[in-house]
Amino acid sequence: MPAPERIPAGSMTELPGAPSAPTVPVIDLLAKGELTVRGQVREASNAVLYCSVAHEGAETACVYKPVAGERPLWDFPDGTLAQREVAAYELSEATGWGLVPPTVLRDGPYGEGMVQLWVEADPGASLLALTEDEEAGEGWKAVGPAQVGEDRTALLVHADSPDLRRLAVLDAVINNGDRKGGHLLPAPDGRLYAIDHGVTFNVEDKLRTLLWGWAGEKLPAEATDVLERLDASLASGTPLTTRLAQLLTAAEVDALRGRVTLLRTTGRHPEPSGQWPAIPWPPV
Repeated sequence: MPAPERIPAGSMTELPGAPSAPTVPVIDLLAKGELTVRGQVREASNAVLYCSVAHEGAETACVYKPVAGERPLWDFPDGTLAQREVAAYELSEATGWGLVPPTVLRDGPYGEGMVQLWVEADPGASLLALTEDEEAGEGWKAVGPAQVGEDRTALLVHADSPDLRRLAVLDAVINNGDRKGGHLLPAPDGRLYAIDHGVTFNVEDKLRTLLWGWAGEKLPAEATDVLERLDASLASGTPLTTRLAQLLTAAEVDALRGRVTLLRTTGRHPEPSGQWPAIPWPPV
């Protein structure tokens, strides 16, 4: 795949042809619009292309991850990461939490791939922090010690917010093996979005995340209600199951049902298994 011009992520909104606000449904715009590659996001492990997409007079910014640019992984079938990104969006929508930006699977300039609405994060928002205190302060949850120097550690904490807690539940459902700090996008309007869901839905337990602050705690009532509805939505023959069957294997859909059942049975946030590193590297 020929490489387009590489540009730093921080300059995305300064590209020529600045996108306008969409005036058609975002999903239609992403699925049917004409994709124009503007550049490539640096430091991504797979090909991540910043694009504009235009349809019926509307235009917006988006991310395009072609299957041809996926780096093979030993524990996931080749050429399946884009489908998993779309499946994560479908699950997010099924919960009603809307944590994953609108995402579609479609053809593009470099072949089939995932196309997702671009979300500009609020640079002033703070969801992660390091503190030299022994415990997390009010409004924060402790993740664990982090090395910050040759002979110094600090306590890594994340915000104790309802949206982050919802995301922790969603990650447990989709079996997210790579929830890093850089994948959290607090939008200027106060909403939280999460991106990069290529390593999800494995049949084996792969949960690795920075959001361990609620580990072992009882799930909030809102989460148990959502899990109950999700359980019903994953019954055989439902629209959600039919859609997921187009994106995942039958074994992966069965494992998804099993994780929902387990969460409903325990009624608690999962805890690290201790069988592998619980936090992805690099964490941010």
